[in-house]
Amino acid sequence: MKSAFLVFIGGGLGSVFRYQLSKLLNNPVITSIPYGTLTVNTLGSLLLGFLFGLGLRYVNLSSDLTLFFAVGFCGGFTTFSTFAYENQVFLRSGDYYNFFLYTLGSLLLGIIAVFLGLVLSRIT
Repeated sequence: MKSAFLVFIGGGLGSVFRYQLSKLLNNPVITSIPYGTLTVNTLGSLLLGFLFGLGLRYVNLSSDLTLFFAVGFCGGFTTFSTFAYENQVFLRSGDYYNFFLYTLGSLLLGIIAVFLGLVLSRIT
């Protein structure tokens, strides 16, 4: 029960942060690229890489912290479903250029961010 509570609280906090950041950065008047979703997914990947890097470096990283931050917060903060929906919007409108740009950019930035998080965890 404690594990579920940690994931619940972390996920709720992550979701609130995602909502606020996406609301701030997603502006369809300025650009059709959903920078809020791109940003939260990239930052969440960086944080996840950092946390798992710390876990690899310091074996004593508690399972409670991992559940709260990695599973809960990062799980609530990042959003694959919104990313998939936004890509459907691009496809339905025939905007194949932004579809490919957003999809490829999201994947590359996410993978690079996890790598950077792992690297940063070794520096601390």
